[in-house]
Amino acid sequence: MIVGTAGHIDHGKTALVKALTGVDADRLAEEKARGITIDLGYAYTPLANGDILGFVDVPGHERFIHNMLAGVTGIDFALLVVAADDGPMPQTLEHLQILDLLGIRRGAVALTKTDLVEADRIAEVAEEICVLLEGTELAGSPVFPVSAVTGSGMAELRAHLETAAQNLGERTGRSAIEIRNPLPLGEGRVRVKALDISTISSRTSSADALTPTPLSEGEGLNSPASTTRGGCFRFAIDRCFTVAGAGTVVTGTVFSGRVAVGDKLLLSPSGRPVRVRGIHAQNRPAEMGLVGQRCALNLADVDKQQVQRGDWVLAPELHLPTTRLDVRLKLLAGEAHSLKHWTPVHVHLGAFHATGRVALLRDEPLQPGDSALAQLVLDKPTCAVHGDRFVLRDASALHTLAGGWVLDAQPPQRGRRSVQRLDILSTWELPAPKLQLQALLAASPNGVDLRAFAANANLTAAEMAGLRQNLELSLVEGTKPLAFAPDHWAALRQAVIETLRKEHEDVPDSLGLNAEQLRLRAAPRLDRAAFAQVLAELLEDGECARDGSWWHLPGHRITLSESDEALWQRIAPLLLEQPFQPPRVRDIARAEALEEAAVRKLLIQVACMGQVYKVAHDHYFDRTAVAQLADIVRDLARQAPDGAVAAAEFRDRIATGRKLAIHILEYFDRIGLTRRLGDAHRLRNHGLQL
Repeated sequence: MIVGTAGHIDHGKTALVKALTGVDADRLAEEKARGITIDLGYAYTPLANGDILGFVDVPGHERFIHNMLAGVTGIDFALLVVAADDGPMPQTLEHLQILDLLGIRRGAVALTKTDLVEADRIAEVAEEICVLLEGTELAGSPVFPVSAVTGSGMAELRAHLETAAQNLGERTGRSAIEIRNPLPLGEGRVRVKALDISTISSRTSSADALTPTPLSEGEGLNSPASTTRGGCFRFAIDRCFTVAGAGTVVTGTVFSGRVAVGDKLLLSPSGRPVRVRGIHAQNRPAEMGLVGQRCALNLADVDKQQVQRGDWVLAPELHLPTTRLDVRLKLLAGEAHSLKHWTPVHVHLGAFHATGRVALLRDEPLQPGDSALAQLVLDKPTCAVHGDRFVLRDASALHTLAGGWVLDAQPPQRGRRSVQRLDILSTWELPAPKLQLQALLAASPNGVDLRAFAANANLTAAEMAGLRQNLELSLVEGTKPLAFAPDHWAALRQAVIETLRKEHEDVPDSLGLNAEQLRLRAAPRLDRAAFAQVLAELLEDGECARDGSWWHLPGHRITLSESDEALWQRIAPLLLEQPFQPPRVRDIARAEALEEAAVRKLLIQVACMGQVYKVAHDHYFDRTAVAQLADIVRDLARQAPDGAVAAAEFRDRIATGRKLAIHILEYFDRIGLTRRLGDAHRLRNHGLQL
């Protein structure tokens, strides 16, 4: 178990940790000279069952809140430290607010320096603390009067910590969240039992006298807590240093998954590959680090200068740097002003810290004590997953404003306040991955990207496979696997049929539509691979027919009149003599002594039948020639290092003039096979059928 201290400066946090572990957590010369904690300190002590109890000692000075935030995001248990002579102070309250915003529910209070005051003062401060805790996640936490000088109360506090560590159980992930609406003033989540002052002395006390009455089941909750899970490996870096003979070492907390010696991971957000040479878990050499443990990882292939506090070491599938996070945001009830759209803030997530702005996903400002959906727009990238807790401080970083948890770490850049987008965010507030995926499927007519879902929900491949087995869905395997609810898949099939039926009614002399035209009319936002599977199923089931690249309903046919058919038989061979450079309409008319208008009308009819393509004005190519030209473009794109096809290369390959080569490439741009970028053309739709 990892215990994190919290509390005002000079209330005895470091002395308390030393009394419990025998380790002085102040490691910097400046800390020892000034007598205050500046950066994070760490200490460990063995338990009777062989486990290790770890402590993160955080600074209490308001100037070092950013260091405190980097330390407490990975803890299991909060130890709030309050000096008996001072009582609760400003940083006591701010640290408590931060613990509450981070959703830390296990904790205790150490009432320190009891050797300096009388019993009445101890009882008075203890009562103040219980009142202060009301309405927070730590409401009802036991209070232990202690003295690091005399050792009074230390045995009781240590025994409580050992019991809490044993009751913690196996940790399977850090993505559990619980959605709570703010309680009205005065409605605490735990009722505090009246204190029996007579049971408290200036040196010893009964912890039971300061233990609250527990909350009845379900009281104060507005929705159930989410289940926890294993997930892929994520490690938040809070320190980096070099060890002679070993190289770069990073320390931090394992947020999810596990790591073993030899694992190949990524340093994020830089994306630099690293290899794990060695592991210390809970201050002991180990072959593996597990979720919830504080670890030191000896990393190969990276220098100290390339690592910063706030970076992540993680599984490659979670390396998705982002500067936008869609979140559920709660403004502290004690704030004097509402939070307006585009407010500048400091964002703390894990050990990461950056400036940014809050984009509210509603018109009105966020009032104190309320919560709302919002998007955090960061000034530098980080990596996050659903359920990650964060804290916001004001633009000057002087006080804590708000906090919340991440809903979607990969939001779209546009339409963040659209009705459909807000519906999708509401599904991410459901308490379990299965419920989230079911709701996303229902809210997503164009399918759910399962790879993106797994990354945001932090599910391993095995966890995702198990989830899919328990759901009824239509699956499209492609560059990105897409899942569809059965009713949405059926609606897509019907939309294709209805689109073709309308096309046949409106343009009866046209054979139909090509695949891209059909997609743009029936399902313009649908992934091309998914649409191709829709068409393949319709073709297999006999509900659609295909002639070349043209799709139509079964039974829909176009035939030429007897005279037109005879004329087509005269013209068709001319298009095949030089398939990559066929004659234009005027050239065909001259060669066969025909009227230009008659030739043009016939070729328009044949183009509607799908036998030829109009590549440029009055320039028609046989459909087999167009398919061959498309294959040449694909081949040139594969051969080019940057995937770009230049007009000169294409001209040389098909042995035509530059002008005609450009016309052909522009035609492929129009139908969606390629996209022009500068003077080159890049493949846009590899699977376009011609």
